[in-house]
Amino acid sequence: MPSDETTTPQPTAKATTRKAAAKKSPAKKAATKKASTTARRSTSTAAATETDGTTPATAAAAPADAPAPAVSDTPVAGGKFPARHTPEEFAADTPAAPAPRTELSAVEPGAPAVGSRFGRIPVTDVSPVLAGGAYPAKAVAGEAFPVRATIFREGHDAVSASVITISPEGEETRTDMQRAGTPGLDGWEAWVTLPTEGDWRFRVEGWDDPWATWLHAAEIKLTKKIDVDLVCAEGQLLLEGAALRAEQAGKRSDAAVLRGASIALLAERPVDELVELIDSNGVRRAMRLHGPRLLVSPSPEYPVRADRERALFSSWYEFFPRSQGAYQDEDGLWHSGTFAGSIERLEDAAAMGFDVVYLPPVHPVGQAFRKGRNNTLTPEPGDPGSVWAVGSAEGGHDAIHPDLGTFEDFDRFVGRAKELGVEVAIDLALQASPDHPWAKEHPEWFTERVDGTIAYAENPPKKYQDIYPINFDRDPEGIYHEVLRIVRLWIDHGVTIFRVDNPHTKPLNFWAWLLAEVHRTNPEVLFLAEAFTRPAMLQSLGRIGFHQSYTYFTWRTERWELEEYVNELAYETAAWVRPNFFVNTPDILHAYLQYGGPAAFTIRAVLAATLSPSWGMYSGYELFEHEAVRPGSEEYLNSEKYEYRPRNYDQQPNLKLLVGKLNAARKAHPALQRLRNIQFQNSENPQVIAYIKRTGEGDDADAVIVAVNLDSQHTQESTIHLDMGLFGLGEADKLRVRDELTGQEFDWGAHDFVRLTPQQPAHVLAVISTEQHQD
Repeated sequence: MPSDETTTPQPTAKATTRKAAAKKSPAKKAATKKASTTARRSTSTAAATETDGTTPATAAAAPADAPAPAVSDTPVAGGKFPARHTPEEFAADTPAAPAPRTELSAVEPGAPAVGSRFGRIPVTDVSPVLAGGAYPAKAVAGEAFPVRATIFREGHDAVSASVITISPEGEETRTDMQRAGTPGLDGWEAWVTLPTEGDWRFRVEGWDDPWATWLHAAEIKLTKKIDVDLVCAEGQLLLEGAALRAEQAGKRSDAAVLRGASIALLAERPVDELVELIDSNGVRRAMRLHGPRLLVSPSPEYPVRADRERALFSSWYEFFPRSQGAYQDEDGLWHSGTFAGSIERLEDAAAMGFDVVYLPPVHPVGQAFRKGRNNTLTPEPGDPGSVWAVGSAEGGHDAIHPDLGTFEDFDRFVGRAKELGVEVAIDLALQASPDHPWAKEHPEWFTERVDGTIAYAENPPKKYQDIYPINFDRDPEGIYHEVLRIVRLWIDHGVTIFRVDNPHTKPLNFWAWLLAEVHRTNPEVLFLAEAFTRPAMLQSLGRIGFHQSYTYFTWRTERWELEEYVNELAYETAAWVRPNFFVNTPDILHAYLQYGGPAAFTIRAVLAATLSPSWGMYSGYELFEHEAVRPGSEEYLNSEKYEYRPRNYDQQPNLKLLVGKLNAARKAHPALQRLRNIQFQNSENPQVIAYIKRTGEGDDADAVIVAVNLDSQHTQESTIHLDMGLFGLGEADKLRVRDELTGQEFDWGAHDFVRLTPQQPAHVLAVISTEQHQD
């Protein structure tokens, strides 16, 4: 369940970069030689859950005949103390040197010999980690995402931690972590950003932090005048070591700050001046960058994939090409629409701001057991049948229905889409009609019944005689490679996105193989899972590589349901499930739309377009189509799945203007293009939902406040209490906002009254400026 204490995610520290394969610095070599240890980092993959990664041993034990570490006799602090350590020792990272790794089975008979033992500084519960690292966590280039771990140690000395991200080229970037979560539970967190697409890796390093340990003790001891001489001497040693490290890194200004602090850290100075010195921002910042990092203990490295932006942020429009321009002649016979006739619908979708046009199957449709209007078993002459009954004498998944045109016509359609900045997605429906060439050429790809016939699809008592499901276990190699061939055929014709029909009825290991093979040659290609199924299967499809998924959004209509579900998607499963909030589909017309009136269509569109970075609609939604085939059903009356449905898309009233404004707002506001940044706000009326989406800092900051009336039949009023701290403001400060749906501007503050009517049921408020209250 989502936490009630989520906070606005922000990167927590500035990253520093280095090459993974770079040689150690001379100081690091010296420190390593002095300790007589050989550092080793394990890259083994731990078998763990999504939030469980344990750390390996990080260094071999020192050889038995190794010489004792050298200790300088040079005095420090004006000769008051002998130098048992030198600044050079604190100028380099020092790896831990635990005993050699022992397999689990050697000490626990019967235990599996997998996983990794704790390092010198224990690092555990690493996330995001999918199936112990078997599959990459999800991100897109430029998206901030959280890396978390539990890090602790024995005793009272301080620990700190860092995330190391490793680019596909091997370049390492360090981002320091901060304590997070409930105090005392040793949680650590950093928000990291992968700047480029590709297959990255990351690890978490825990380390002994001598500066933090000294600083905590010094702030207590100095104020109480305990061991002031010793405290200052220890501090000087740490500051001098950090200054050397800064010099080696070419940071002369930082080195000057640190050396100046070391010189000024004199026991003879007033205590308040000493405390002010060590607490100064300059010293703290420089020590955070250059302070000693000892006993560095890394976790295993885990994969994370940075996909292209459209994997996260997209606006989908679905339509049937066969309905575009279809007409009925004087004899009552229907004539199909074509790809050429669909150009107008494509252009209209682009004008509404959609960037993905999704076409249901465009293949030949079977004749055997063809379905008639409204899913009847008795089709009339000329009924086109269900497009999901793929395959006929004209061909199968690698063919185009001859009524729609040719591959040349399809290529022209895709070319026009690219000119409009729109990608074409097609349906990958892995099933066959009894007329599909596969049924004759490869009967072994289906389930054979006792009487020798091929088993059709059933969900007793329902029968689907027009569809043969594929049996993936009878000839896996043949089926797998045939599907891969088909996918690559459509990629060659400009398809960059596949919407996969009912993926939950096919084996997970098949999808894992197929998606990996396609990614190997075409990493730009994306897959959307039509996973209206149980949570375990929906989420597992995301883990193995599906870029997006349909969700349960359609059935979440109450405020508490929406808040709970979106928090789950944003903060619990975002590393493996990217939601796509479709407001309707050819299969799903929710009762909220059937009986809610035009306002219900506005409300659901606003929610889908602002709650999720990806959303979609099936054509006819903009015309308020709401009639079900019968009471209690979610099927449309006169469903386009079984007949031609030409429409007048310019008829009034329609939602095209609203949809265009929503998509324009999404493109204008980076805050609406992200998933892990939503914060629900307190609304006194349960019929009014309010939330903030915010991203960036300073001049790059962007924020949108949304308030929606969930009651499509009645006006609702509420006071919304905003968390002004999200904007770095106080209770008395103000926000200047502009409604992206109406263009009106308002002043909002910590407590705001709204009155939302069925005619105007929502505000989508862009924050355009802030004003701090002056006493």
